Amino acid sequence: MDIILIAAVTQDGFIARHPHETIRWSKDLSLFKEQTTGWPVIMGSNTFNCINSELKDRKIIVMHREDNPQKILDNIDKEKCFIAGGGKTNMRFASYLTHLYITPHPNVFGSGVCLFSGTVKEMNLVFEAVIPVDKINGIFQFQYRVN
Repeated sequence: MDIILIAAVTQDGFIARHPHETIRWSKDLSLFKEQTTGWPVIMGSNTFNCINSELKDRKIIVMHREDNPQKILDNIDKEKCFIAGGGKTNMRFASYLTHLYITPHPNVFGSGVCLFSGTVKEMNLVFEAVIPVDKINGIFQFQYRVN
């Protein structure tokens, strides 16, 4: 199964200013919808609670501290799923990731929630594709395979 981390990030590697931020700065929400519709999306409870709209046509799996990532993945019967944050959830699934879909934005927060909150093993990534999000503002999604 493909396990894809999908995230909008700032130029300094943050996915939010704080754990309870409702994200309004991301410009890739329509691409997120297009890519995740029809697939399971795993996210932490803070991320789920910060979403201000329903994620239709996707199975949303909310990760809690006591949940085991391997057991969650074992219960998915699809050929791919998406990991959609936050930083702690991304970290807990890091060793299972097969792909990263990262959309850097022209923002610098200086502090906040990191893409991975905690230590993860080094990953060697192989570039697969670049998807335009907002060409005028230089926003593109970069897709990588974990080698």
